[in-house]
Amino acid sequence: MEYKSPVYNVISVPIEKIKANTYNPNAVAPPEMKLLYESIKEDGYTMPIVCYYSRENDIYVIVDGFHRYRIMLDHADIYEREKGMLPVSVIRKPIDQRMASTIRHNRARGSHNVDLMSNIVKELQEMGRSDAWISKHLGMDRDEILRLKQITGLMTMFKDVKFGKAWQPAEEIDTKVKE
Repeated sequence: MEYKSPVYNVISVPIEKIKANTYNPNAVAPPEMKLLYESIKEDGYTMPIVCYYSRENDIYVIVDGFHRYRIMLDHADIYEREKGMLPVSVIRKPIDQRMASTIRHNRARGSHNVDLMSNIVKELQEMGRSDAWISKHLGMDRDEILRLKQITGLMTMFKDVKFGKAWQPAEEIDTKVKE
């Protein structure tokens, strides 16, 4: 079967059926939110919201486009003009892949919150994803991953790692020499 990008199947979804995800580390300052509002007011929605459809809850969970979603929630003029409907492009991926997709979308556009980003690295690690997987799917080098791990606490991030005994404390060495 030939691959077809999700953007070719944009659907119109009532905003009430769309929910934010719990892991997006992207933050937009008030001046940029004002500019986004002006852009949507003047140009309309030119890009769909990217969502995952949860059959069991019958909702669309945002992967990318949270701030475009917020504009409709916060501005009655936009809600009324669009009749409460948002353009949605649906992706079908498990949660770890959706998290990675959110990060890729954010990083391709600009900045995101470091504390929230470190929590995502921690969550992915707890799901069993390796540093190599995180590096490949989130576009980070190993040093960046290590720095983010340090923010959430190295001890929990490395709890299952086996370390060799490359050194001994000085007190133990002194005791063995005297015996």
